[in-house]
Formats: sequence, C-alpha cells, structure tokens
Amino acid sequence: MSNPESKEIFWSKFHGPNMGYIEEQYERYQEDENAVDSSMKELFEKHGAPAQLNGSTVQSGEANALSSQDIVNVSAALKLVEAIRRDGHLAADIYAVGGFDRPGTELLEPETYGTSQEELEKLPAEWVWPEANVRLDNAWQAIKTLKERYAGTLSFEYDHVHNENERSWLRERVESGSFNVNLSNEERKQLLYRLVEVENFEHFLAKTFVAQKRFSIEGLDAMIPMLDRMVQSAAGDHIRHMMIGMAHRGRLNVLAHVLGKPYEKIFSEFNHSPSKELMPSEGSQGINYGWTGDVKYHFGAKREVKNGDDHHSTRVTLSHNPSHLEFVNPVVQGFARAAQDYREEPGNSVIDEDGAIGVLIHGDAAFIGEGVVAETLNLSDLEGYRSGGTVHIIANNLVGFTTNRKEGRSTRYASDLAKGFEIPIMHVNADDPEACLSAMSLAYEYRQKFHKDVLIDLVGYRRYGHNEIDEPRATQPRLYNEIDEHPTIANVYGNRLIKEEVINDEELDEYKDKVNSNLSDIYNSMEEEDTHEPDVQGRPHGVERSLEEFETVVDLERLKSLNEQMLKRPEEFNGFKKLEKILHKRKDMLEEGNKVDWATAEALAFASILEEGQPIRVTGQDTQRGTFAHRHMVLHDTETGETYCPLHGIEQAKASFDIFNSPLSEAGVLGFEYGYSVHSQETLVVWEAQFGDFANAGQVIFDQFVSSGRAKWNEQSNMVFLLPHGYEGQGPEHSSARLERFLQLAAENNWTVANVTSAAQYFHLLRRQSAISCMEEERPLVLMTPKSLLRNQRVASEASEFTDSGFHALVRQPGLTKEKKKDKEKVETLLLGSGKIMVDIEDRTEKEESSFETIDAVRVEQIYPFQKEKLKKIMKEYPNLKELVWVQEEPQNMGSWYFVEGILYNLLEKGQIHRYVGRPHRASPSVGEPNIHKTEQNRIIQEALQISKGGNSQ
Repeated sequence: MSNPESKEIFWSKFHGPNMGYIEEQYERYQEDENAVDSSMKELFEKHGAPAQLNGSTVQSGEANALSSQDIVNVSAALKLVEAIRRDGHLAADIYAVGGFDRPGTELLEPETYGTSQEELEKLPAEWVWPEANVRLDNAWQAIKTLKERYAGTLSFEYDHVHNENERSWLRERVESGSFNVNLSNEERKQLLYRLVEVENFEHFLAKTFVAQKRFSIEGLDAMIPMLDRMVQSAAGDHIRHMMIGMAHRGRLNVLAHVLGKPYEKIFSEFNHSPSKELMPSEGSQGINYGWTGDVKYHFGAKREVKNGDDHHSTRVTLSHNPSHLEFVNPVVQGFARAAQDYREEPGNSVIDEDGAIGVLIHGDAAFIGEGVVAETLNLSDLEGYRSGGTVHIIANNLVGFTTNRKEGRSTRYASDLAKGFEIPIMHVNADDPEACLSAMSLAYEYRQKFHKDVLIDLVGYRRYGHNEIDEPRATQPRLYNEIDEHPTIANVYGNRLIKEEVINDEELDEYKDKVNSNLSDIYNSMEEEDTHEPDVQGRPHGVERSLEEFETVVDLERLKSLNEQMLKRPEEFNGFKKLEKILHKRKDMLEEGNKVDWATAEALAFASILEEGQPIRVTGQDTQRGTFAHRHMVLHDTETGETYCPLHGIEQAKASFDIFNSPLSEAGVLGFEYGYSVHSQETLVVWEAQFGDFANAGQVIFDQFVSSGRAKWNEQSNMVFLLPHGYEGQGPEHSSARLERFLQLAAENNWTVANVTSAAQYFHLLRRQSAISCMEEERPLVLMTPKSLLRNQRVASEASEFTDSGFHALVRQPGLTKEKKKDKEKVETLLLGSGKIMVDIEDRTEKEESSFETIDAVRVEQIYPFQKEKLKKIMKEYPNLKELVWVQEEPQNMGSWYFVEGILYNLLEKGQIHRYVGRPHRASPSVGEPNIHKTEQNRIIQEALQISKGGNSQ
C-alpha cells in the first residue's frame, strides 16, 4: 500500500480464490452497499471496483511494489473479522463452570484463513477495522481487540437480525463498547454488597428452614443487580409499569430484593403463618392473596418505585406463577399491553409502547422445551399483541431438574429458539457481574430504541439440586464436582475488588457480618405464631352472590339507533356487495314481527356496552369475520383493501373497540388475553375459539389461571370465552367444546358456564359480564356458542326479549304442547337439557302429531352455577311428576350429565327417579360419519320424547 492512490496496483495482487471472494463481495456491494462487512465497504469506497471487474490492467513493474502475501493477508484478515463478529461467541468465556463438553472451534484462528499473527502485524489496523475507537498499531491488534469485545465474558449473536439498521446499530455498540457500564469504585462496592445480600439471604434460609424448598438463586446471583438496573432505568425514563414474569428459580430473592417484600413476611411463610396478607413496608404495596393460597414461591408482588419526582413512579409487578413454568409468559405480555393501551376514546385503542415494559425470566431447559415460549415470541410483532419489546433473561443452570443439556435440546444454546424471531442474543458469564450489568444496559437501550424483543442468556449454574432437597451428584457428578470447588460470585467479585485494591479483606467480612446480623435480628424479633392449624379463609361476599340482580335490558329506541349507526359506511367505502346486502337485512330486525339473529344480538350488545363507556377487546382465529362467516365486524374495501369496523361508527361510543384476528395459537393467545383482562378489569375481554375443541391446546391456562387464579392469588378477571359447540356430524374436533372439563373445574362460583339457545340470552349474558366488571362479583364466562344454529330462526329473538326481560338460567322449552296451556297434572316426565339438542327436539315436536301431554321440558341455559331452587320450584308445578330425564348429545362420560346427576338426585322427592338419555360412553367425543351421526341424533330425540325405540346407533 505504498501507493494507495493507485487503485490498479491495490487490486492487482488479488488473484485466485481471494479475487473470487473479493468479486463476490463487490457484487453484493453493488446491489446493496450495506450488505457487506463495514471493512469491505470501506475498501470499495476507497479503491473502487476490483481491477478484474472494471477491465483495467496494471503494468507488472508497478505491481511489484506490493507483496502478494500482503494482499492474501488483507483478504484473510477480512474473513477473520467477519468470523469474529459472527462466531465470536463460540470461543467466549461465558461458562463459570461446566464448559468441559463445549465443542472447540478454529473459526477465530488466522491460520484457518491462510495467514498468521506475524503477517497480520505487518498490516495497518484501519484496513481491517476502520471504525475502531481505540488506537491500534496493526491489524493483529485490531483482531485481538475485536476478539475481546465479541469473545469475552460477554458475547453476542445478532447476525440473524435481518434489519440492517438494527444490525449496524448493534455492531457499532458492541465494537465501540459504548454500552459498557463503567462503575466508580463506590458503585462497585455497592454492587458487591448487593451480591452479599443475595447470597447470605439464601444461606440464612437454608440454615434456618432446613430441608424446605426455596429454589435458590445461587449460581445466578447477578440476576438481582441486573433487575435492579432495569428498574432504575425504567423509573428514570418514567415508564409507568415494569411487568416481570418468572418461574421458581430465584423467585424468593427477587421478591425480597427487587419487589421489596419484607424478610419477616417471607420468614413467616416458611413458618406456615396463617396470615396471608403481605405486610406493607416503605416502597412496597400489600397484596391480599386468595382464600386457598399457594406455595410461597408461586406468589407475585407489586412495588411502587419513585425516581425523586413526586409526579412519577414506576409500578413493578411480579406475576403470580404456577409450576407450569413458561405459561406465565403470555400472561405478562397481556399485562404489558393492557398497561400500554389507551382505551378512553372511540375507535381502536392507542398503544403507548413506553407505558410499560415486560421482563421475562426463563429456565434454560424450559425456554427451548416449552412450546408456549415460541407461541409467545410469535406475538411480539403482531398488531394486536405487540407490547413494545420484552427483555428476556434465560436463567441458565446448565441442567433442567436432572436432565443434561444434550438430553434436553437439539440446539447448541438454549437461546437458539429466539433466532427464528430475529431477536438479538447476548451470552454472559454470571460470575462477571459488571459484564451482566453491561448486558442489561445494552438490552434496555435496544428495547427502547427499536421496541423489539431482546434476550440475555445468563450462563451460570445451580449450586444445589432442583429444590435443595434433591441430590444432584447422582445424575451430574462431573458438573457438581466442579461446582463444589467453585467459589460463590460474592467471593469471586469480592476477591477481584480486593486484588484491584478497591476494598480489603476486612471490608468483605464486614459486609457479610452486617447482612447476617440484619437477617438474624429480623427473624429473632418476630412474634411467635399460634401453632394451631389456620382456618380456611372465607370467600369475598361478592363471590357468593348470584348475578341475577344485574340489569341488562336496553330501551328499544336506543337499540334501533345503535343498529342504524352500525349500518353506516364512510364516504367512498367500497363494500363487498354480496356481504353488504346480507348486513343490511339487519336494519329491520328490531321491527315488530321480525327477529334478531345471533350475530346482530352480539353487535348490539357490544354497541350498547361501548355507549356506556366500557372498552371491549375481542380476539381469536378468524374472529373479525367469524369462523362461520356470521360476524363481519371488520369490512374490507374491495378496491383499496382498507378496512372499516362498523362499531367504530357509533357516535355516542365512549370507549375503544378492538377486534383482532389472532395467530394460530391457543395457549399463547389465551394467556395473553387473560393477562390483559386481569390488568384492565374495566375492559370486556372476549376470546373466541375457532372451534370449541381447540381450547384443548390452552388447557393449562384454563386450569392454572382462569379457573383458580382468584382462589389462589385473588387475581380477578371477567374474561369471556366463546367456544363453538354442537353435534352436526362434523367429527370429534368440530363437535364438542369439552363442556365437561369446564364443569369439572367449576366450584366456589369461580366462573359461569352456559349453553344458551337464543340471541337474546347471549345479548344479556354479554351485558351482564360488562356490568360485573371491576366488582367483587366479577368472574369469567365460559359460553358454548352455536355453529349451524347461528342462522336458525329458532335461535333468533324478538325485540321484546332484549327490552323487557334479562337473562334466564332456566327457560321453558317451546313446542311441547299443541294446546295453548299445558295440563301440568298430566305431566309425568320433565325433560332437561341444554344447547343444540333442545333446539333439535323443538324441531321434532313440531313435526309430530302427538301432543306430548305427559312430557314437559326445561332448557338449562346456565349450567353453573346451577339454579337448584328455581328448578325445584318448577318441579312443584307438576303434582304427578315421576321422573327427571337429562338429555344431551355428548357421550355419557362427557357433556353435563356427571355434573348434574348429583344435583338432580338431591332434588327428587319420594317415588321420583332421574335418568340419562344420550350417547353411551365413548373414547372419542363424536363419530366422523354424518349418516351415523344422524342415526344417533334421531335415536336420542325419539328416546327423549318417548316416540319409539328409535334407530340403532351401533
């Protein structure tokens, strides 16, 4: 490079494979100058096109001024720089212990690319790293410095991030080191003291509460100062909410040191104190737990953090979490989105992505192993679910319970799943707390700039077994031999500060003594609790109350006005003509002599709720149109593709209405919507399954959160679940919403389970859910919704049913008498059932000549809570009643039968019996052959109505 002005001389010595590489890079550069490495880009900008590409020639005498080996070395150095940036993590010092089975790599060695340290020392540094922010004497120093920045105790993977702006920003931050946390000596002392607090808290629990589970954080202690820094950053930026989700590992330490839960409260829970109320302290907010409670390492907490400003504070929330590890992920995302959405104006809610920030802490085995993680990551950039970027931390133990890494995943790293979602990844050694803080600093900065997810793989270890009672050496002897010899992070960092003369030996001992003394004083000052078994706490009064008293009727003129407004369209909106013709039939549905169908009843319910000032959020697969093409709440312009929601055209609406098509996910979306409903109880949150059976894939959310969250944690939700249900010969996955599962989980008025048969009933149920929002009576609604019945006139309702009366848990069955009035003295059989089968029976009775004098029927529209007293009162109306017959289309071991059987038995009087009519016990919910289905259905109806023996379903 003695003649840098001569481009020909510069390029003349590139030949063979090296020139091939240069030419390939230049072709990429011509297509997109940002598609090549920055150092290569610098060469092309400085020297132009390679000589062989632009056709120029060089005299041999001129070329002799260059060494051909120099050119080889430049090419090799550029390849090495690319390798360091891409693969530096492979040689990084990220394992405090357990790195013994790590595969080696030669990708970062100059010899791999045909050069050496000696040759690279001859080249200028700026040729291989023109952006360097430090003084470097040669290319070898540049290589060494890049290795330090990409392959130290903190390493990076971002080559999979396709956005060039993000990738360039990350490269600049990493290579400049501008994100690194530079602590003063005083701050380093504070960091050490924090680590001593974390460690000694665990030690105190271990020796004070021997052989009790605590899921210790030891080996990942740096997580606490990392979260401290995140809280400080969020508070400094006036972010209103910081939402944290995590499983068990380190949870007690996070509660104590990040959430400010008093030590004495934690100690009392180890002592099985009957008190379940978190004692408030400065900076801590009390939480009343539910009446059944939960184990101590499942509870969450909340804390208000001030930033020296009386007008701003950040609420830090740690979500309650069951043992189903990663299922809290979407719940926390729902919390964050609910905290970000502004819902007080008509139209779509408006998101403020800086209103809340989410932090999710994962186990290494669970992150890669649990499918709900991928479902949640997929939500991160979807319109209805994005929450401005979540900071993920993998609490990497190197082992899952007793399962080694090689047995638990098919990838090199636990974090590799995140690559598919273009999430930048940092691997950091948990024994280097300053590197850990730097990783958090960069993660927070990236999230705030790009509002996208980012992941920190915090690589440490687990000092004891899975729960301190387990013996890990039986299954991981080699790893635990190393852990047994390895000092704790407080000692590692303390010795580092002693060596650097920041502190002395005595100061480290003083820190430990001070923390231990504080813990002992708190424990010894606690009053002795009573030793008797604590009583089960009573449920709140509102939970015990019936919901019948809530007013749900709406004035007719008001309904007509709302209906008319939903039929208006913006100027120049080109609706789909066939659809608009169908929708405009709704105009006269409220007129005398007409009936309102299911979809219109839903729209009217939503419209009236918006008019009353309550926001609504509806999601599910294909929910905007509706699986059965009945809803059409988002219309598409046939020319422009623009969309319009009729519910946004309601002039008197006082709140937002959101309706989103969800991704093909149940567990992830269900968890998200549940979290949204818990954080924003004033919002009516509705989730609709594409078919009811698809809710199976979200069973953990139903079991662990929706059905029991209030009893365990006092977590309130009024969420609505719409589960299409009904037997129409469409096979097992398109027939049953598994009603029996929701009834099996029904207790303590934890939710309402209904299977209604009229549009008006649906209307009133939705409005009742709205009415109980933010009240003690609040509870979820699980609703079996129709499929074929959506357009059945028997389900449509007259206007008076919306304006004159509310919801009825029990409804008299139409069509069981040809006379105006039933002679109740002749009735011997009272038929009971719910849902579609009762509509099918209504159809059949209309076609039969029999008057069915001995049979009457009642539809059980609300199955739980079951209206026993009302049914008993109805039974009294039939003086000669001999039997109650429960009819259902589901198999006997499914549906409602086993739930209602005991209830009906207790209502019987002397001489009366109860029996079942329906399908026999089955392993599968339904047959898959339509003709067999029809035969079975016909047999059930005939047997219920006692017409004849019916068909043979075998």
